[in-house]
Amino acid sequence: MPLADDFQEILDALPEDWTDLELDLRIADESRYVEAATYLVTANPQPYSHHDWHWRLLIAHQFGHAAAASVVRGTLRLLDDAGIAGELAVREVRQGRTPVEPMWGRPESVRRQMRRVRAQ
Repeated sequence: MPLADDFQEILDALPEDWTDLELDLRIADESRYVEAATYLVTANPQPYSHHDWHWRLLIAHQFGHAAAASVVRGTLRLLDDAGIAGELAVREVRQGRTPVEPMWGRPESVRRQMRRVRAQ
């Protein structure tokens, strides 16, 4: 199965309130490691040095310091288009978190906007 489709299946299986997702990626042909790394750079993967898996991908749902799911899906599609096969493994899913932003001193319009964003 293509990596992008596999990733979409993982996303579809997650609960609605997921916030962070950690995946490990392993490519089938290690001779294409450098080529795969150039495609993956947009998703900011964390390489493993001495491990069975090649990269860890951190994905954020609506906020946080990680790659957006749409960016990761597009990056994996690039690997699929280049003929680089691999597999994904879910390592951790976090859910139910909310962003914490200091609102002291902010105008009421900003407070209303943040309530609208959080309600979605």
